[in-house]
Amino acid sequence: MSRYGFGITDDHQPVTWWRGYPIFAAHFIVVVFCASMLLTTVMLFAGVGHWLGWLAFDSALVLRGQVWRILTYGLVNQPSIEFALDMLMIVWFGREVEQHFGRRRFFGLYAGIYLVTPVLFSLLGFWTPRTFAGETGAFALFVAFATLHPNAPLLFNILAKWAALVLVGIFALMALAARNWVQLIELGATCGLAYGFVRWQQGELRLPSWGLRKRQPPLRVLPDLPAGGSADPKGPGAAGAGGAMAEVDALLDKIARSGIRSLTAEERARLEAARADLLKRDAGRR
Repeated sequence: MSRYGFGITDDHQPVTWWRGYPIFAAHFIVVVFCASMLLTTVMLFAGVGHWLGWLAFDSALVLRGQVWRILTYGLVNQPSIEFALDMLMIVWFGREVEQHFGRRRFFGLYAGIYLVTPVLFSLLGFWTPRTFAGETGAFALFVAFATLHPNAPLLFNILAKWAALVLVGIFALMALAARNWVQLIELGATCGLAYGFVRWQQGELRLPSWGLRKRQPPLRVLPDLPAGGSADPKGPGAAGAGGAMAEVDALLDKIARSGIRSLTAEERARLEAARADLLKRDAGRR
């Protein structure tokens, strides 16, 4: 059953299972990064850390044909407290984003966050070469979470939207003070992409089509047709059924905009009653 209670979808299922425990997309990303951290540690201990240079991003080398560096730069991770905190952020906030959008869209969001920085600096490499390595995306996922659930209370009951704004501002000022343009551009690109993705999925941001296929509108819950196969809007009970379905549509729209936690107890009860009614009518047709 999906998180909305209106059907079964594989998009909210785990990527895999390990000893009976589900491994969701956010967990899978953390597992990959932790494995890369252990491998980096072993290579540095063995004195062969110079081989890691083949994985790091270097815009000059990318422009010479070593394009794999756009994909492998995030696999060079030395153990640190910052790395551990990033992994916790991916698990906590990334999992919340995944629960809302589903596995496929979450992987798409993280792929965009992961790739936007090296792609951007590959283009800028024509003017100023840059190099960097290490995982990225944890803070951008927090920005996505804060955009999705702006009024969610965090530590000391600080709302997520204010925490995100303050942290973005502090990181931007730190980068400006240190003249660290790589960090500043990465911050703007990843956080901007995360914010824009959530707003686009919520229907509050429209992208230019450029003649491409338009994005399909979200599915709506419609009243069932009578047994004869045609709907009579003036038939008995039509007004009541239409009103109930309109109410369900409004609740589903609210969930899409602000998440299922935004529903009140009364709204949850109405949604559950509508689900039970749909299941009862579906069983009656069989």
